[in-house]
Amino acid sequence: MNLLPERKKIYSFLRITKPWLIVLVIILIMRYTGLFAGISGVTNRILLLAGFNEFNEETSVLENFNYDFTLKDLQGKKFSLTDYKGKVIFLNLWATWCGPCRAEMPGIQNLYKNLYEAEDIRFIMLSIDQEGQQQKVKKYITDKQYTFPVFMPSGGLTQQLSVPSIPTTFIINKQGKVVQKKVGATNFDTLKFKKYLEELAAE
Repeated sequence: MNLLPERKKIYSFLRITKPWLIVLVIILIMRYTGLFAGISGVTNRILLLAGFNEFNEETSVLENFNYDFTLKDLQGKKFSLTDYKGKVIFLNLWATWCGPCRAEMPGIQNLYKNLYEAEDIRFIMLSIDQEGQQQKVKKYITDKQYTFPVFMPSGGLTQQLSVPSIPTTFIINKQGKVVQKKVGATNFDTLKFKKYLEELAAE
């Protein structure tokens, strides 16, 4: 029996598929080491700095916000969102593996630094990393030297917060209405948006 044609077929198949297998392995390595999110974060950050995706208030949502939700900080202390009733809330859903989330975080940090003393404005950076990833989230926030308040869900998310993609940011006014819902990386570090939050807090 002549095995030479069969071997040629195998070698030919491997020659064709080898480059794709290498690409697949590289993608998997990048995905599970966080490099993929890092590269995506850099490219999205460049777009934000170039003026793309700046906040605008042309559309308002005006739906009731569901405060029936419990979260925990990175030390494990639990909070109820009902504690934030009567405040303007900046609620951002993100994850450590999300490149666009990483891209908008420096801007959110700058915004927080300018508003953290505002009595009627609260920031909730809600990580949806998997349960048990608390130390990973904590390390990421520490490494980046972010000081905004970071939380994780304590139990399931409400239907309202079960968004199909992240980052997603909700702006809730003092009356408990979602006045803005922004999907995708957004540049919140603008005088226009800062003024917008201050005007909501003054209502």
